[in-house]
Amino acid sequence: MSELDSPEPASADPAFAPSPTPLPTPPPATNEALAPARVHGSEGIPYRHVVRVLAAVWIAAALLYITATRFTLTVWQFRGAALAIVLADLWLTLRDRTFRTWLFETTFGQWSAIDRETVREPAQAGTYSRTVLLVLVMVAVSLTIQEYIGDRAYFERTFPVHGKISKYYELESFAWWSGWRVLGYVGLPMLLLLFLRGEKIASYHVSLRDFFKHLWIYVVLFLCVLPAVLYASTTPAFRHTYPFYRLANRSSFDLWMWEALYAAQFVSLEFFFRGFILKGLRRALGSNAVFVMIVPYCMIHYGKPLPETLGAIGAGLILGTLAMRTRSIWGGVLIHIGVAITMDVLALRGCPTIGSGHFCGD
Repeated sequence: MSELDSPEPASADPAFAPSPTPLPTPPPATNEALAPARVHGSEGIPYRHVVRVLAAVWIAAALLYITATRFTLTVWQFRGAALAIVLADLWLTLRDRTFRTWLFETTFGQWSAIDRETVREPAQAGTYSRTVLLVLVMVAVSLTIQEYIGDRAYFERTFPVHGKISKYYELESFAWWSGWRVLGYVGLPMLLLLFLRGEKIASYHVSLRDFFKHLWIYVVLFLCVLPAVLYASTTPAFRHTYPFYRLANRSSFDLWMWEALYAAQFVSLEFFFRGFILKGLRRALGSNAVFVMIVPYCMIHYGKPLPETLGAIGAGLILGTLAMRTRSIWGGVLIHIGVAITMDVLALRGCPTIGSGHFCGD
């Protein structure tokens, strides 16, 4: 067996074990939903706390939108008003002690839970690991190849237009971009896993087991992100950026092919960052694997607007923690594709109708 195995029963944190002898095998882990669902002794959805979170997000978003659109304020006046709204919203939301306890266990408490669930021998923590070396080298190689070969600019240099341009030339460039994401994020890592003795691809967070049990968590996250997406869709920068494929409204074929390519790279991205990296580093690093993962995840957003790049840090922490607790990437896939399709639908509202002969940005 290699240093990594498929998920096993939970055990105490071996990093603090008094002796180098292997820990006794505990009862099988139940891999329940997140710990917050059990704060009050129930394994169901904590409706009261969920409603409180959603109310806080949507009320603050509504007040910020009204302030931005109904009042004539300078930039600094708006920033001051926005800060006051956010602080007041936080104070009202966090007044309840029971809610604060639940929120803490929902966030910071999850990393301790991950460490308790990570099965490893004491000597495996903080020592040389061949699996960690190979995983991180593969991460570096994959990201480098995609940066230098897998972008659309490389496609355009390699396949320049001579004479009459192909009707689907731009779509082909996006197919090149998406294809290299699939190869770099899925193909190469899976090839490595086949050569690592004892590794099972199914254990790298790709199982659909208990997906619907945890689905409510990702629905709540989507509803928390939605106000920001709705507000962004009203800005000129948004309409000039999305959809990335500016001919998406040319025909139904263009639209659905673009969305399929877009979705494929999101599935690949989630496997790479929330499956391959986290599972590959888990035995050596425990919950610290999440913190390692967010560094390259943030860096792939370089070149995008600063708020989106900074937001990737928080998104990486949340989605990475959830992937390790639920042992599944599919909630993150759902969030990414859901937000992306929502943004494209909102952007297409400002584009000419499909088949009109006019395109987004005309």
